Amino acid sequence: MKKSKPIKAASKKITSDELDARFDAGKSILEYADLDTGTFRVNVDFPAWTVTGLDKEATRLGISRQALIKIWIAEKLDHTHDRDRDRDRELKKTGTD
Repeated sequence: MKKSKPIKAASKKITSDELDARFDAGKSILEYADLDTGTFRVNVDFPAWTVTGLDKEATRLGISRQALIKIWIAEKLDHTHDRDRDRDRELKKTGTD
């Protein structure tokens, strides 16, 4: 098992294992985030076939794997936001909450 590294935060320090446990328990982790940079480091484990597919698509587009993942996640979040906004508008029209 890898040793848990401390995570630098704006006001508090916590190990990555402690942060994971807190997140998994549904507790807020914002107090441990450095919001000035607007960046969080996230580690995700993918099966080999997924990484192979990501690499092929990233190469085809001429971008890095990381850039591809960021683009795809941003696109999905935008789509989800748009869907929720449209749903909320429709509910307001019908008077249903």
